[in-house]
Amino acid sequence: MTDALADPHYRPYVTPEAGGGPRDIVILGSTGSIGTQAIDVVLRNPDRFRVVAISAAGGRVELLAEQARTLGVHTVAVADPAAVAPLRDALGRRYGADRPPRILAGPDAATQAATLECHSVLNGITGSIGLRPTLAALEADRVLILANKESLIVGGPLVKALAKPGQIVPVDSEHSALFQAMLGGSRGEVRKLIVTASGGPFRGRTRAELAGVTLEQALAHPTWDMGPVITINSANLVNKGLEVIEAHLLYDIPFDRIEVVVHPQSYVHSMVEFADGSTLAQASPPDMRMPIALGLGWPERVPDAAPAFDWSKASTWEFFPLDDDAFPSVALARHVGSLGGTAPAVFNAANEECVEAFRTGRLSFTGIVDTVARVVEEHDTPAPGTRLTVADVLEAEVWARARAAELAQASEAAGV
Repeated sequence: MTDALADPHYRPYVTPEAGGGPRDIVILGSTGSIGTQAIDVVLRNPDRFRVVAISAAGGRVELLAEQARTLGVHTVAVADPAAVAPLRDALGRRYGADRPPRILAGPDAATQAATLECHSVLNGITGSIGLRPTLAALEADRVLILANKESLIVGGPLVKALAKPGQIVPVDSEHSALFQAMLGGSRGEVRKLIVTASGGPFRGRTRAELAGVTLEQALAHPTWDMGPVITINSANLVNKGLEVIEAHLLYDIPFDRIEVVVHPQSYVHSMVEFADGSTLAQASPPDMRMPIALGLGWPERVPDAAPAFDWSKASTWEFFPLDDDAFPSVALARHVGSLGGTAPAVFNAANEECVEAFRTGRLSFTGIVDTVARVVEEHDTPAPGTRLTVADVLEAEVWARARAAELAQASEAAGV
């Protein structure tokens, strides 16, 4: 089953479109960065895709209602029950005398939406709360277009146990690139996966120079337009560490054969080195609509999903080794991935708590990874081979968040 995860040599686990019409899609996290760009791809390709349901946390009800009306969905899911009344009002203003879509509400709303009748579920939720929807989509025999890397990282064995051949297609630009580059050879011919990193806004700085980084500076990513959590994760390369774990789980490549290199231009999204010394790279301008469209349409590509390079213009592409001293998050992630069990869940949950502490001024920028490392060190990881359950993951996350919050509070009190 492991080899079936995101293997481009498998054609997807496909439920045929009724009557050969547009492919029905459910978008989870529709008001976020991935969700809004996915909707853009859908609206430009109405003959290929049709969104039947959308979900969001509930903080942007006007946008959610506008998306529902524009797309003509039959279901809107919202995680926050308090958002139901304003959402119903917003839908009422847009639908008038027309019948509005039904509303699913509560913590399990996205999970319910993931089981609705459709061809594919795009999980664009941010954070480990995306785990249950991921599992629900797989159990419902939907093609899972996975942008929520955290659900695979924290629940790797659970996800891998459910996934059928070709049922998961990755959307992260790096894993989409690996997915495409691996078409150049067989799985057994792969020597190394090379995951590229822009280096974020602090490339070239020493660890000492990172100590005083402000929130505003951390949110100023030079290449990508993302949400605040992912942007901060990219600034300290925690996001790259998560992607290393994800690559290991998706492609069953050992950690010592997954390398990270810094590529500031973000044109080469990742590379695969084969046994004969050949390296294949997937390159495109930094635009998430391309990997999103590939996920929505696979095994077919969507024409003009995103701009292509203008090869008539000169350009320079640079590659640098990763500075592990300044950015220890990738090495920590390798360690966590090697531990397995609930360690990745602890790593991810502690990081989410520490990022929030940094955003609210309770923790320094370098304190994020330092605190996560301490939480991981204190965690009692189950013995290898222990069967993992959703309850195990959730319990480990609760402990990690509480412990990370305690350590952040102590750091704030100490003025660190």
